[in-house]
Amino acid sequence: MTSFKALRLRQHAKQVSAAFETLHIDELTAGDVVIKVSWSGINYKDALAATGSAKIVRNFPLNGGIDLAGTVHSSIDSRFKEGDSVLVVGGGISETLDGGYAEYARVPAACVVPVPQGLSEREAMAIGTAGFTAALAVIRLERMGQTPAHGPMLVTGATGGVGSFAIDLLSSRGYEVVAYTGKTEHYPYLQALGASRFVDRNTLEMGKRPLETAVWGGAVDNVGGETLAWLTRTIKPFGNIASIGLTGGFELATTVMPFILRGVSLIGINIEAPREMRDEAWQRLGTDLKPQHLDQIIQREIQFDELLSAFPDYLQNKVVGRTVVKIA
Repeated sequence: MTSFKALRLRQHAKQVSAAFETLHIDELTAGDVVIKVSWSGINYKDALAATGSAKIVRNFPLNGGIDLAGTVHSSIDSRFKEGDSVLVVGGGISETLDGGYAEYARVPAACVVPVPQGLSEREAMAIGTAGFTAALAVIRLERMGQTPAHGPMLVTGATGGVGSFAIDLLSSRGYEVVAYTGKTEHYPYLQALGASRFVDRNTLEMGKRPLETAVWGGAVDNVGGETLAWLTRTIKPFGNIASIGLTGGFELATTVMPFILRGVSLIGINIEAPREMRDEAWQRLGTDLKPQHLDQIIQREIQFDELLSAFPDYLQNKVVGRTVVKIA
């Protein structure tokens, strides 16, 4: 019987703990495909789950890690065979199913995606949930008619994983990209990814009128709250906003004026998109949407054993770009 190491999340008296444990495959949550995990990554959500800072995990105990890539160990689904290179992003792993912070994972076949040609397993995990989300945003923005000719694209939360990839993908497609961040010391990093200008959120005057001067052709927003409300008031007519995150708050206090007088569209981005859209996003991430600055976005590569010491920086907002985790 195969035994392996996993970062196991447990809850005792409402307190969440995370520790490495030895498991067997038959102890994993049910699934059609067993994957020998080679790489994972760290997302803000992973740090919240492992530290109990937010209610991410719904069933305890559970292995952490919302992303994984590796090779098929065994499968009862005919679409996958032993040795296939595959990835899983989302699909409930590290929420209701055992996740990628383990040397083996067992997941439903519906969650499994072949690693596209043009990407290695390490690159797939460098992209992970963050890059996949950014790709979904770009795809949906352009389906709504967004083009470089419409004007500059503002990316909020620019130094994070999604923001970094959004800058890379948009700039490579010919957009003028403006980075919105309070981390002015990271302007050189953002410029290297393709940002041409910057907005310092610490000095920005947002105004309070129902409509402010229309400045942006569109936006990718990772912040929400007051920032998203300001964006709705400053997007040019028939521009689009891709709403992804809520680091600035989940409430949205705005008016209908931007929508009925300027035709602004607010697009919600969720990684649990229909299978066809998810497959398209991954295929394109291996081709025309492959990030051009992946080496710069990967700021850290750590070993599996180093995971626990890496989470605090995420909670303290000290992380720029992506961290990849070598599992096996």
